[in-house]
Amino acid sequence: MKIRIPLLLLVTALFLSACAPRSKPVNPDDVLVSHKVNGVTLTHRAIISPPEQFEPINKQYRSLYGASIMSKPSYSGKVLGQLENATPFITLGEVENKWLAISMESEGQLIGYVQRNAGVPESEYRAALLKDRPRARRAKAAKRAASCVDVGNGSKACKETKSDTWVLE
Repeated sequence: MKIRIPLLLLVTALFLSACAPRSKPVNPDDVLVSHKVNGVTLTHRAIISPPEQFEPINKQYRSLYGASIMSKPSYSGKVLGQLENATPFITLGEVENKWLAISMESEGQLIGYVQRNAGVPESEYRAALLKDRPRARRAKAAKRAASCVDVGNGSKACKETKSDTWVLE
């Protein structure tokens, strides 16, 4: 009987401590911090390194290809996410190494960095796509003109590219 009471109290204490709600551990990488760079205050998660230089842009950009969002403005940082092709984003500014500091909303928090060539301003997006299209080849006429030689008296000799034979015209 003497051992039952302390044993009962011990079991009750263990049961109650196991049922107590536990607070979620705070991930130190998700804590919001602020840094002032070149007179501009940037709010970002702790995992993102603040830039050393910052030149404000604050324009809507669109990605030209799928790009990784990095925690530092270099390839040595962690990959925090991905920008899909043609995804709109806000460029907060240009930082060191010609990388872009980006956000998903205007005046929003810094979510990471992408390469400068990963996106273009929204107004230039269509022109950038058209410029990147493959061109029609006009090489046949250029090859023909380049493979003909004047032989005198208004005649010329042209080399056929398929058979490598010369034809007098």
